[in-house]
Amino acid sequence: MSRGTPPLSTVCGVIVLRADGAALLQHRDDIPTINDPGLWVIPGGHVEPGETPVQGAVREVEEETCYRSARPRPLADFHGSELGYPGDFRMVFFWDEYDGVQRIECREGQAAAFVLRPDAERLPRRDYLTRIWDLALAARQAC
Repeated sequence: MSRGTPPLSTVCGVIVLRADGAALLQHRDDIPTINDPGLWVIPGGHVEPGETPVQGAVREVEEETCYRSARPRPLADFHGSELGYPGDFRMVFFWDEYDGVQRIECREGQAAAFVLRPDAERLPRRDYLTRIWDLALAARQAC
């Protein structure tokens, strides 16, 4: 990066896995002016100034679902265009195990819920959702 070039903005999220492989997903509001309107997504959002991607991911997931990720682990780092988005930004994903204790609450969007992997195929979503999910399942198995 050359001097004077602003850093890329970063969007991040945590895919929280339940013991049965279900993932915590958020159903976005169906508002045409937001990203991914009406789609099911991995909870997350923009990193704020002074935050690291993992700090931003933990904050965003908690703001949207009430879940505080205790041990987010790095999963994937993409340029937004690699996942079909316009613009010049970074998308960073982490994964974590659901603690089975914290209650999930939808604080943003239409719903926040654990979804089983086979059921994701029937949901309105971007194709990369299941790709990231599969990466998280493989990472968990490797631990």
